[in-house]
Amino acid sequence: MTIDEANGADGERSPSVVYDLDADCTPDDVEEGVPYLGTVNGVVDYGVFVDLSESVSGLVHESNLRGEYDVGDEFVVELDQVRDNGDIAFEEVDIDEYDVEPVDHDYDLGDVDSLTEILGETVHIEGQVVQIKQTGGPTLFHVRDETGVVPCAIFEEAGVRARPGVDVDDYVRVTGEPERREDAVQIEADSLTVLDGEDAAAVEDRLDAAIEERAAPRDVEPLVEWPAFEKLRGDLESVARLLRRTVLEGRPIRIRHHADGDGMCASVPVELALERFIDEVHEDPDAKRHLFKRLPSKAPFYEMEDATRDLNFALEDRERHGQKLPLLLMLDNGSTEEDTPAYETLRHYDIPIVVVDHHHPDPEAVDPLLTEHVNPYLHDEDYRITTGMMCVELARMIYPDMTDELRHVPAVAGISDRSEAEAMEEYVDLAREEGYDEQSLKDVGEALDYAAHWLRYNSGRHLINDVLDVGADGDEERHRELVDTLAEKSRRDIEEQLDAAMPHVEHDRLDNGAHLYRVDVENDAHRFTYPAPGNTTGAVHDRKVEETGDPVITIGYGPDFAVLRSDGVRLDIPTMVTELDEEIVGGGVSGGGHLVVGSIKYVQGRREEVLDSLIEKMAEADIDEELGSTSSPI
Repeated sequence: MTIDEANGADGERSPSVVYDLDADCTPDDVEEGVPYLGTVNGVVDYGVFVDLSESVSGLVHESNLRGEYDVGDEFVVELDQVRDNGDIAFEEVDIDEYDVEPVDHDYDLGDVDSLTEILGETVHIEGQVVQIKQTGGPTLFHVRDETGVVPCAIFEEAGVRARPGVDVDDYVRVTGEPERREDAVQIEADSLTVLDGEDAAAVEDRLDAAIEERAAPRDVEPLVEWPAFEKLRGDLESVARLLRRTVLEGRPIRIRHHADGDGMCASVPVELALERFIDEVHEDPDAKRHLFKRLPSKAPFYEMEDATRDLNFALEDRERHGQKLPLLLMLDNGSTEEDTPAYETLRHYDIPIVVVDHHHPDPEAVDPLLTEHVNPYLHDEDYRITTGMMCVELARMIYPDMTDELRHVPAVAGISDRSEAEAMEEYVDLAREEGYDEQSLKDVGEALDYAAHWLRYNSGRHLINDVLDVGADGDEERHRELVDTLAEKSRRDIEEQLDAAMPHVEHDRLDNGAHLYRVDVENDAHRFTYPAPGNTTGAVHDRKVEETGDPVITIGYGPDFAVLRSDGVRLDIPTMVTELDEEIVGGGVSGGGHLVVGSIKYVQGRREEVLDSLIEKMAEADIDEELGSTSSPI
């Protein structure tokens, strides 16, 4: 309480009360004629120095002392005078018996959002510690309040952890002066106090209420009117709310996405939206680097190799940089039973997992392990709603100001994944308004696939942004020339691959009338180059569809895998995989995908049995001339 509160309603002060100032109290909290409890911090020939708080210290001259004291002793003093230079002098007060009444500092709280307006002035911030980073000099405590996150620097010794009793998630009060450090504001903290009890609860309630309001997704109209998308809008809004809240809470986000055109059309807009929101929330210019990372996944599921690597990096970042463990966002991937071993590993840690995908899901297997799961199949829709289409809307819900940069991206995603969704024509028209015809959209998709192949496990941030023509630093001429170059190289390499593979393609006619083409992509095609087996199979498939005009199934197989494509044949690949695993004991069959595109794995020694059984099931599949295909790798 303040002194006025301690004095009571009548304002009279009890003569037997001595006041003990809170550590954050300043000289402005000291009144004349009021007794305070002082602690000796130094003894000199002409008197003793006493502390009343962390920022209130002064001299009791020997002429004003009634006794002898050592460092650490406590006695009662009153204000004597404040000199012109700011030095404070006290005099000892003779009180035999008294009660000690604590006095809180009467805080005039500031907020992170207004720090640039009060540079160099003393400010008090109450909030939660979201990161503790030790530098070669001070310790940086990143503190979030209702309006943002600011680093607060405390220096004790070079490279030595200050305030070792303060932990991430503690609620604290910081007093200091905001100063500009390069392009950002940092508080040079004089004090940092951990709050507890009612004080901590009050800050927690205040922050939760503010964050809940600020985390709300932005209300944006979809780029095109599409009844099928409306079924997904609520799910995407839930994900947008969670991602915005994650940024506000200072928690890192890791994106894993499929390394193909649709996967990058999904991940790059979300990446840009989150980074811009991070810039809006965090004063630290390096926050994006610490709080966000995008990484491609080559496999059509979250491999244990990727999961253990991600987990190890997250644990190291927590240890080295005082970060929370991240939220994992899976895009164009992550909906199948094959993902569960990786998810179960992460479950041992506080790592929320969010999936936005359009592959045929196994909800019974994955949903218990997920925080959010968005998939058109969960709403009786299918893969024609690509992940890129969904994620452009998700990005706009997070940060709507980037809408103009993204108008062409859903069309690129749809063409890359051969979507025949009813909205494709409107998406293409929208892209045409931005200067893209269908061929240029196809070129962008091919360039993305080609770049992704050679980037391998690297996000290729700047290159991919230039290819997709997004980002604030876009160069239109460079974009056009780059896409032309990469798309041409993609077509050249595919033609060279077809020249090598086509003479070895085997043909059969199935009982349902469909053409079946098979090619050994391990032995009868170039290896370790572009196109990879999935793209090679897709290229062979496209060539045969064009030649025959009939229903076509293509299998590209290797020692322990097969890639499947179909056009005009309704292949329920996830169901086929399940049946094969049950029927072929020891076959180790796994895999999945869409209804007309997929991949499977099996034990090498059972390859012929698996492929023969697979073909038998394909021969029983229904012909559907209007089904269409998707020849992009999954």
